Amino acid sequence: MSKTFKKAEVLTISFAHMAHDIFSSFLAPLLPLLIEKMGMSLSMAAFLNILTRIPSLFNPFFGLIAEKRGAKYFVILTPGITAISMSLLGLANTYAALFVLLFVAGISAALFHVPSPTMIKEAAGDRTGTGMSFFMVGGESARTIGPLLVTAAVSWWGLEGIWRLMPIGLLASLILYVKLKDFDLHRPISKPKEKGDTKKVLKRFAPFLTVLGLYILFQAGMKSALTLYLPVYLTGQGASLWMAGIALSVLQFFGVLGTLASGSLSDKIGRTRTLLLSSTGAVLCMALFRSTDSIVALALLGLFLFSANPVLMAAVQDTDSHMPTFMNSMYMSINFGVSLVVVFAVGFLGDLVGLSATFMVFNIVAIGAIPIAWILGKQAKRQSA
Repeated sequence: MSKTFKKAEVLTISFAHMAHDIFSSFLAPLLPLLIEKMGMSLSMAAFLNILTRIPSLFNPFFGLIAEKRGAKYFVILTPGITAISMSLLGLANTYAALFVLLFVAGISAALFHVPSPTMIKEAAGDRTGTGMSFFMVGGESARTIGPLLVTAAVSWWGLEGIWRLMPIGLLASLILYVKLKDFDLHRPISKPKEKGDTKKVLKRFAPFLTVLGLYILFQAGMKSALTLYLPVYLTGQGASLWMAGIALSVLQFFGVLGTLASGSLSDKIGRTRTLLLSSTGAVLCMALFRSTDSIVALALLGLFLFSANPVLMAAVQDTDSHMPTFMNSMYMSINFGVSLVVVFAVGFLGDLVGLSATFMVFNIVAIGAIPIAWILGKQAKRQSA
């Protein structure tokens, strides 16, 4: 692998991440309208989000396909597929139609997110953390732009008219085809596999993956509560849909800043210290937001809440494995699998005790991520190349 940081390639893949995730971020700002239209409870709304995550349980399978077939067409096609599915949500008049559209979007998201970090690693050379920061900035920028874009579309055309956004995603896929059709990772995605490789990799990295799963578990409730239910929480307190969408975008925008800084910071001060800083800051800022409902506290929360993502991805890619795409698929499976369970727990608890109390519960749970961050950093160092 070349040690040169190939900025053009990193930016192209990061643009793909942004183009894809703009559309996958439509669900949260649309939830208040979909809940009203369909008469859904918070638990039913959680199930909609779960549908987008179920395909991620097949990430190891998708990872093995990418190991054999290459990755660039996954990255090229999925922004257009996700755009079609998510832009049709406003036209859905039944639960079944919503389920199908979100499930297709989930498959598309899984196919995009499995191989793309490995491509970033190859393009980033020996600056993996910096490369992951660029990549995650693409995703977090999308979750800043997406809520504003779809909220504006609803105000212009109504819920049923958001299908008019679909051409943006199709155009993005066309641009990516032009940019990536001759894309070369300078080596195969992985070395030729030996018989039994997958089992050996899983056995060898089981301790690391277990601790990684625990870290994700302790933080997942707080992330799910905010990223999915923040607009519902704020509109329930009397805020307009526009204000709720803006608040979600503020959270995500400062998430962009935290994501941009954390990967490079982890290259300089280490993965462990960066994870400790991220998890501690997220817990404190969530407590501040709960007690004040301040937009400043929400901004600070975004700064810390999402900053762990590129560090975790860099730690996974740092592992001394000759199957980096499969390792990333395991990380994505753990991430989305844990989130799949937790997001339903958040919805169920929200129906039971209200969103305010639910936010408090998962703020307390997130304290557990702080000691796990230290253990994860040690495990990552032990398993690194």
